[in-house]
Amino acid sequence: MPRAGLTSARVTEAAAALADEAGLDHVTLAALAKHFGVAAPSLYTHVRSQADVRTRVALLALAETADHIAAALAGVSGRDALAAMGGVWRTYAVEHPGRYAATRLPLDAATAAASAGPRHAELVRAALRGYRLGEDDTTHAVRLLGATFHGYAALEASGAFGHGAAGTPTSEESWERVLDGLHATLTSWGAR
Repeated sequence: MPRAGLTSARVTEAAAALADEAGLDHVTLAALAKHFGVAAPSLYTHVRSQADVRTRVALLALAETADHIAAALAGVSGRDALAAMGGVWRTYAVEHPGRYAATRLPLDAATAAASAGPRHAELVRAALRGYRLGEDDTTHAVRLLGATFHGYAALEASGAFGHGAAGTPTSEESWERVLDGLHATLTSWGAR
């Protein structure tokens, strides 16, 4: 019999909060059962497995970030659109490190197709329209932006850019240069 008030959505929200607090690797059925004050087997009414819980966190995080990116892109284009998209990932990785890590989990084809992942791709493609890229270059650009934004966000969130000597450019200064470089690259691709 399901515990009153315990739902798949509540388990997912608790798992996402735990991921942000302790790290995605600490999202276990035992930890969630302890959080809810139930025996671990009682969670199987709401989720299939530990992997299922982590997938649910990934789907939640992908939906959240797609909503944030859509809002950030409203009314902007070009370099401003790049800054908006990248800014969402940078902020999300710091504010929700466990959820951010979940967005990088591999999903099976059916789950990926039903997730907010395709929406992310469409948002990036929409942001790139101002660069007048051909179809192949748009695909390359989507991959370039994904690699750059996620690489930067992950490194920055882990503190990797905080070890420079005095007088070294800040992470924010480097980010602005990254945006300038992406904008110049995409502009030159579109000019071909």
